[in-house]
Amino acid sequence: MLKKPPWLRVKYSHSMKAVEDIINKHSLNTVCIEAKCPNCSECFSKKTATFMILGTQCTRSCRFCNINNGIPQPVDPNEPEKIANGIIELGLKYVVITSVTRDDLLDGGAAHFANVIRRINEKAPNTTVEVLIPDFGGNINLLELVIDASPQVISHNIETVADFYSLARPQACYQRSLTLLKNIKTLNDKIKTKTGIMLGLSETKAQIITTLNDLKAVECNYLTLGQYLAPSSKHLPVSEYIKPEQFDEYKIIAEKMGFEYVASAPFVRSSYNASAAII
Repeated sequence: MLKKPPWLRVKYSHSMKAVEDIINKHSLNTVCIEAKCPNCSECFSKKTATFMILGTQCTRSCRFCNINNGIPQPVDPNEPEKIANGIIELGLKYVVITSVTRDDLLDGGAAHFANVIRRINEKAPNTTVEVLIPDFGGNINLLELVIDASPQVISHNIETVADFYSLARPQACYQRSLTLLKNIKTLNDKIKTKTGIMLGLSETKAQIITTLNDLKAVECNYLTLGQYLAPSSKHLPVSEYIKPEQFDEYKIIAEKMGFEYVASAPFVRSSYNASAAII
């Protein structure tokens, strides 16, 4: 096992109690806690969080992810109202909504996503909504349900380079994810699109640049790049810890390609400081 370098030492110097209290009060889930995000303490101290809908049990088994795989919970019809109330209580001006993948549902949870977005827009009209969505099995009609609810940003993570999909995302498809990002623009070119890539699985610079070119070809607007950190010994091991200078180089490359906003650093995650892209 590789030893973590000095730049990957997390200092939990912030209090998370204020956000935790509100999350517990409204019986909400956050990907911050479920995925063991290294930025959890910092974001909670700023009263920000990425809400996770449709339960905590995922129907897929990506080998890098800490979200539980198991029997999914029933969809909570009151969840849109709970999340809207939580947003109001936290005073959020920008919110990210994500979910587990629900291949067990006929619509993959698309209608529930739409209900959450609409309820936020109704109760907190000054809050910008970003949704980080699954691939919905490549069904463009389900994607359209989400788009019609009018989120400002739709994010879908490509996660890794094409050659590593069978290793890291055996139930996903690189081309399907690219097509989803393209379809968002086809259906509504006013919506900003976003994706994230994790580094450290032994991908090469050439493979990363190929992926960036693929993302530009589908008009992706925003990009995040961060270091993969294995949640446990049962997950894919880290092959390499990418130096901060390399992340800086990728940021420059991506910006020269024309991405409107690029966040690239070891601790960057797809929802970290998400509002910075539109401010």
